[in-house]
Amino acid sequence: MREIVRQELLARRLDEQIAARFPVGQRLRILDVGMGRGVQALRLARAGHEVTGLEADAALLHIARETLATEPEGIRERVRLVEGDCRETGVHFLPGAFDVVLCHRVLMESQEPDATLAGLARMLAPRGLLSLLVRNADALALGPGLAGDWDGALDALDPGADRRGTGVRADRLEALTATLAGIAAPLHAWYGIQVFTGWGADAPPPAAEALERLLTAEDRAGRTDPYRRVAALLHLCGARDS
Repeated sequence: MREIVRQELLARRLDEQIAARFPVGQRLRILDVGMGRGVQALRLARAGHEVTGLEADAALLHIARETLATEPEGIRERVRLVEGDCRETGVHFLPGAFDVVLCHRVLMESQEPDATLAGLARMLAPRGLLSLLVRNADALALGPGLAGDWDGALDALDPGADRRGTGVRADRLEALTATLAGIAAPLHAWYGIQVFTGWGADAPPPAAEALERLLTAEDRAGRTDPYRRVAALLHLCGARDS
């Protein structure tokens, strides 16, 4: 269910930001860094945009290619899939080549997050949009706390805590806001993702009507303080002014 909630909320917020920033009907050049199975990349290609997916995991890239092969020719022609690391954007692409750059859940495993973000910002065209999805370091104690793991909760409440689990990073809103300003893509909007469904064990998706009510609740909470500040994930949108 978490995957469904995450992808649907990302889709809604991306469409909202794109509609507010670009003329209706404009075919955008979109780069999806660490695209995984290509859920958002394919969805945006179906909407008429030209999408490039960059993925380092060969297995995930294979799944994306298999899925793309089932699409109509017109959609396949709008998608380019590239095997490569998030740190290699400058190797594969020219600066300013994309109107929108997606970087969803990639920073969780990045050892050089600031350098990665600077590289992504260089890919943005004037008035370009950068979409980030990160783990929320300010809410790490909720998961173990709600599960009754008090040692885990206390560890997460340490002021220096930014991870839970080997090699998995989390980020703080204030720190990313400063980073985005420093790379000339200042924060334009931000949302919480999985305010309610990000904690505890995952579950199968409910029936359609109940799922829609769940999504509506998640959407509203993810836009509203103080709820969005305790979401499991943060969706940040940085934007070039020129």
